[in-house]
Amino acid sequence: MDAIQSIALKDKRYDIGAYYFLKDALDFTVKKAAEENNGEHRHVSAKELAEGFRDYAIEQFGPMASTMMSEWRITETIDIGNMVFLLIKEGVFGKQDSDTLEEFSNIFPLSKHLDAPFIPSQKNRQ
Repeated sequence: MDAIQSIALKDKRYDIGAYYFLKDALDFTVKKAAEENNGEHRHVSAKELAEGFRDYAIEQFGPMASTMMSEWRITETIDIGNMVFLLIKEGVFGKQDSDTLEEFSNIFPLSKHLDAPFIPSQKNRQ
């Protein structure tokens, strides 16, 4: 059994697929940060990871991103943080001493940000 399966058995808050998605979203975010940093990999902040998670969800699921996250019970950025710290505890992710769960609290309204690219603007409705 891998670490993610172990987490999902112990903590039922989030669907197992959400953890695998988070791993991919972290890779996506680290790669994006490296591209912006002359190819050098670096630690990403909670805000950067939440934004990368959002961007990756939109890229992967399009207008269904918000629905998919709801299915996985990820409704707020603190949910991303909860999963991150469960993965850290299992040794899947690393962390710096300064990293805290609280940094993931209320970064932005997740479902609103997932839906925003797909809501027609006011000027297009006239």
